[in-house]
Amino acid sequence: MSASTSSLSQNLRRATATVAKGFFDITHNSIALIGVAVIFIAIALFARPELRELGEVKLFGWLQERQAEISGLVKDPAAIERATATNPKDLPKQQATVALWLSKKYHVAPEPISAIVSEAFEVGSRVRLDPALILAVMAVESGFNPFAQSHVGAQGLMQVMTRVHKDKYQNFGGEFAAFDPLANLQVGVKVLLDCIRTAGSIEGGLKYYVGAANVDDDNGYTAKVMAEYTRLQQVALGRAVPAFLPVVIAPKEEALPTPASSQPSTSVKTAEKSATVALN
Repeated sequence: MSASTSSLSQNLRRATATVAKGFFDITHNSIALIGVAVIFIAIALFARPELRELGEVKLFGWLQERQAEISGLVKDPAAIERATATNPKDLPKQQATVALWLSKKYHVAPEPISAIVSEAFEVGSRVRLDPALILAVMAVESGFNPFAQSHVGAQGLMQVMTRVHKDKYQNFGGEFAAFDPLANLQVGVKVLLDCIRTAGSIEGGLKYYVGAANVDDDNGYTAKVMAEYTRLQQVALGRAVPAFLPVVIAPKEEALPTPASSQPSTSVKTAEKSATVALN
């Protein structure tokens, strides 16, 4: 190997070693700087809680955006608060029993009916009105359909006349809250309670509630509510009450043959004919 070749090789090795050392120094220093920056940021976040909260909000927002891009769905945290559903297992035994019975009878999911039952018990306790009566009114009025509307404009679970009682919905965001089950329940209970106080009795209050206070016939409304009220009271007490009553069809009565003794005899017919001719 010539001297020039050996010199070139040594120069290349020295250059390579210098570059490697420089790269190591830069990397080492960068990692050290990153570590120092992380420590500084941690100290700043610890000393300034508002900065930490802002960072958490920014990070959470970014994660939400990424999730929306991946799934194609936008997460709505307020939807959890709006959801009117409760696991019946989370209710007290009495309320869970009522909720499951109503779920079976009216073909509605147990989770939303559980939320309604829970609210009925809470509101009923607050205003001293039997929750079984509140639920009975709902059952007869709407069959637990929160979007029901009658031909006269009664709306929601308890079929409240929204245009008449729109002022009562102001605390719930306006008259469209009539279709929110829990808002409708609270307004309906207020109206029902006022009717009962005016009439002086539950039966009279129900007639006021259905708009039949000044007539004798309420088309069986009061009787239907009171019958369901009684059933729900029994269910709440833990008694076995069938959700569906068997339909009894009365046997068709057959026409009985006319007894022979009741048929006029030939002699009688002849006598009647003779009398008719004589009169003529």
